[in-house]
Amino acid sequence: MRAQRGAALLMAMLTVALVASFAAAALWQQWRGIEVEAAERSRVQSGWILTGALDWSRLILREDARTGGEDHLAEPWAVPLEEARLSTFLAAEQGVAGSGDGDARDAFLSGRIADMQSRLNVANLIEAGRISAPDLRAFTQLFAQLGLPPQQLSAFAENLRFASDISADNRSGGMAALMPQQVEQLVWLGLPPESIARIAPFVTLLPQRTPLNLNTAQAEAIQASVPGLNMSDAQRLVAVRQSAPFRSVADADRLLGGIGALTESRFSVASRFFEVRGRLRLDGNIVEERSLVQRDGLEVRTLWRRRGIVLSEHAQAPVR
Repeated sequence: MRAQRGAALLMAMLTVALVASFAAAALWQQWRGIEVEAAERSRVQSGWILTGALDWSRLILREDARTGGEDHLAEPWAVPLEEARLSTFLAAEQGVAGSGDGDARDAFLSGRIADMQSRLNVANLIEAGRISAPDLRAFTQLFAQLGLPPQQLSAFAENLRFASDISADNRSGGMAALMPQQVEQLVWLGLPPESIARIAPFVTLLPQRTPLNLNTAQAEAIQASVPGLNMSDAQRLVAVRQSAPFRSVADADRLLGGIGALTESRFSVASRFFEVRGRLRLDGNIVEERSLVQRDGLEVRTLWRRRGIVLSEHAQAPVR
């Protein structure tokens, strides 16, 4: 009898432990399913909101094209959108702003549009299958300004020439690297990440050769692009355009004394390529999206988009 009672007690304890294990496993599965569903919902919501922000930016650029003329930093597209609650954009009538569900109240949106022709275009280094001497001189000057070794530029330019060569012989022989589409991908052509980080604010990589916009370019880019120009004259150009943007390349050339170094083949006062950056803070996550758009008349089309979570309250390190 004692042995039977002990066996029954042991069996009851095992049964309780087994039921508790099953219950804990079921609870964990349910919790995980809820978390996955919430993450998927947040991802979809972020995608739609950032897509809407991109469409809004394209509309701004399209409306700017209707007026024509030059592109400068005093135009509406150049004004950054500071972080604001999404509900402020969704208000359709009085009393709607600030109301709605929690998702709308806890979502914050910011963004900006940047002129990509305000930077030195890496694609300009190659012209008709050869390295362009004037553009190589500009990049050499930029590397000297930033204290980067010229040997890196020489190797990088040669690798870029191979990558842009679409001949069958080079491709089949494995001589050409994969052609990058973004500045961060220049590491494929042998440029060290540290050097890429240094030149990133002053260079871009566009699908075709482009002139430098004198109304939006930084002084460093202007000084590097104009042979014999010193930094003080480049800064004077930047200061003058703040009060009155240049209507033509000839206006900027006259400011430099008519030296003839500013030609319309390498410089302009209008732009076609822009980068749109959107930043959304939702559910403790910060999602950023970068897009490159090309404007041809009233047509503004997206060339590429890149999105990722850059900060999460549940993680210590950024997610790339």
